[in-house]
Parts: sequence; C-alpha cells; structure tokens
Amino acid sequence: MNEDNSYTEELPPENRLNELSAQEWLRFTKTWFVHNPPPRKKDELLHPAKYPEKMVEEFIKFFTKTGAVVLDPFLGTGSTLVACYNTKRNGIGIELQKKYVQIARERIKRLDAQFQLAQEGAKQYCKQIVVRGDSSKINELWKEYNLPKIDFIITSPPYGPMLNKKGLVTREREEQGLDLKYSKDENDLGNACSYEEFLSRLVDIFVKIKPLLKEGAYLAVVLQNYMDKGNYITLAWDFAKEMSKHYQLRGERLWLQDNKTLYPYGYKYSFVPNVHHHYCLIFKHDKN
Repeated sequence: MNEDNSYTEELPPENRLNELSAQEWLRFTKTWFVHNPPPRKKDELLHPAKYPEKMVEEFIKFFTKTGAVVLDPFLGTGSTLVACYNTKRNGIGIELQKKYVQIARERIKRLDAQFQLAQEGAKQYCKQIVVRGDSSKINELWKEYNLPKIDFIITSPPYGPMLNKKGLVTREREEQGLDLKYSKDENDLGNACSYEEFLSRLVDIFVKIKPLLKEGAYLAVVLQNYMDKGNYITLAWDFAKEMSKHYQLRGERLWLQDNKTLYPYGYKYSFVPNVHHHYCLIFKHDKN
C-alpha cells in the first residue's frame, strides 16, 4: 500500500533457479511421473543401462538456466550431453570405457552437424565435453581439463552387483550379442566385489565432487532397488542414507514405466515383483 492508500501491483520475485512458468514448476514437483522411453537406436543398444534424454531434459530445465554447466560423472553413451545440447546447457560427461566414449562423441558430432544444417553459419550455442577418465579421480581430471564449477549434476550410476544377476532380460541381451556388463575393468564400479564396496565407492565419488559443485546447487541421482537371490536389495534407499551424511536430501521423484514386459517371476509359488520404477533422488549442496 502506498502513502495515499492506493495499491500497486507487486512484481513477482525473480526465479533464481530456472526459466519455467509457475505451472511448469508445479508439475515437476509432483513426486511421481510416467515416462516410457522410445526404442533405443542401434548404437545405444550396446549400453546395458541407458536412460532417456527427454526425461533428463526435464530435470535440467528445472534445476538450471540456459548456459549452466551440467555434469554426468557416469556418462555412458552420452544421453546427458544430448539433453544438455537440446536445452542449451554446457555439459561435461566422464566415462571410463573407450567404446562408450566413442559413441558419446559421435552422437554429439551428429547433433552439431544437424544444427549447422538447420541454421546455416550458426555457431554451436553450448559446449559438450566428453572426458575419458575415472570419476574417482575427478579432481585430477578437473585440473587437467581446466573445467569450471558445476551448476547441476544428473546421472544414473552403474548398479554394481545388480549387473551380475542372471535373468530373462540378461538372456535376451546375451542372445542379441549386447553388453551385459559395462566392462571387466577393476576400476569400473560395476565390477565391485561386494554390495558394500560398491556403495562405499559410489558415495566417495560424490564426496570428491562436492568442492567442484556450486554451493546451493542440486544433484539428481537415478537408482533402482532390485531383487537378488530372493532378497530385495534397497540400493536407492541405502545410497540416500549414506549420501545424506554429505549432502542435504531434498526428496525423490519416482520414474514409472508402464510399458515394460511383465515376466512371470515366481508364478504359482512366490511373490517376486516386476520392478518398473526408479528413484530419482534429489540432493542439495548446502553449507555444511
């Protein structure tokens, strides 16, 4: 109210996090969503655990603004960098295995070529960097490549011992000659000797990343619980508990898939779930 008792319309506060409308913001805060990825392309089939670019784009657009720096410390075949390219963010992806590094770089090259054809003479509007290296040595990689501070992290880490399971999906991939594991490299988290070792090494990587992440910035880590030898392994929950010692846990979004094949696990004798959801765990780099 002004001194003359008249009212003036107050301007809404600046959106400090993203460039979304109020409606878009509210939709994203719902704690579950359904996303059914399209069929994989030929080069993407090779990777045993690719996640969809369109879904990644939604997270990037909520937690950053145009021109921000996004990191994926477990890049795989480059889905996060494709999402960064499509949303005009700068992306940095770290991948240990040469074959996946090559696929990721080829995908970015194809996007560059398409963009140049669509807008003749236009310059690339964002930079995508594929780093071949071990994320457990991220501080050395950051110095070597002279990389900037990070605005947001989104990744789907390897699921460790889960990859060693045998099942119907594994047999299907084996019959098609596709990768069942990421590699045989002992530095690969997917080859950790035990669940406990895998979880410890995974959390340790995010502890090392923390000094490179801007204060107040967010992380989204996509994980899944799974069955193993009759036991339900709570990977997402265990990771969230351990990570909460180093970052502020802000919540979760459940990624649901309703078009996956239902397999008759345990039919006629035992309950065995068809796990068709992932936990997108949201953390924040607070002052502590």
